[in-house]
Amino acid sequence: MELLDAHRGRDHGMRTAALLRRSHPSDKELQVAGLLHGLAREVRPLLGARVAGLAREHPAPARPHPAPDAETLRQASESATTAGLDAGVIEDWRPVLELLAARVRGVG
Repeated sequence: MELLDAHRGRDHGMRTAALLRRSHPSDKELQVAGLLHGLAREVRPLLGARVAGLAREHPAPARPHPAPDAETLRQASESATTAGLDAGVIEDWRPVLELLAARVRGVG
């Protein structure tokens, strides 16, 4: 059951990230937060405080005055539950993850 839940979570994260890639193509941090939401503590050292903060806040119910990025991530996550969205494969995200990790380390 845990393996099935992990697979569903990964697929949902990929669909969320794919939607954010379409709606916010230049915001790599927001896209990666969609990919990894729910893993805040694990990603902060590698991908930075913004990604971790967005991942930590999600999934959050609609709030009266949410932070714009958190609200964008929440909306994409809700939309990602739609069946039929082809989000590709996790390996497609490797260049974006490497770019953000290099930025956090101060490389490039």
